[in-house]
Amino acid sequence: MIKTVGAAAAGPAVTRDNLGAWLLKGNADRADLLGRFARDPRIDRWCVQPSYRLDLMAAGQPVVFWGSGSRRRDVPYGIWGWGRLRGPARREPGAGPWVPLDVTIADPGAWIARDTLRAHPELCDLEVLRQPQAANPSFVTDRQWRLLRHEFGVASR
Repeated sequence: MIKTVGAAAAGPAVTRDNLGAWLLKGNADRADLLGRFARDPRIDRWCVQPSYRLDLMAAGQPVVFWGSGSRRRDVPYGIWGWGRLRGPARREPGAGPWVPLDVTIADPGAWIARDTLRAHPELCDLEVLRQPQAANPSFVTDRQWRLLRHEFGVASR
């Protein structure tokens, strides 16, 4: 008999009941996200990895965009933008899954740095901080989403 331990034993990490917002990551060390978002701050689609989470994604749900990386000390990696899903995850033959978005990257002065979130007594437990290498999509709990909106002015469109 195989005994399941850890997260697998507890069931899915995200459910419709605890979901506050989806969190999608982009690695600024691997792509010129700064240049791309300076030219056009809007994101209308983003790649995600196959998982049970894709079946939970639906139009209108809030989305947070996380700029990740570690190579540059002059870039405030963390929350760069927000918006909403325009529909469920899409799967096309010959291509990976993706989600349709209405997300805008904020001006850099409005970004919420990873270090600021790590120092927060409740937001320090964001999934993206606990599991930074996890695949898209990550998520923000309902409580964390309310804190982001109230304390940092993050809003979905």
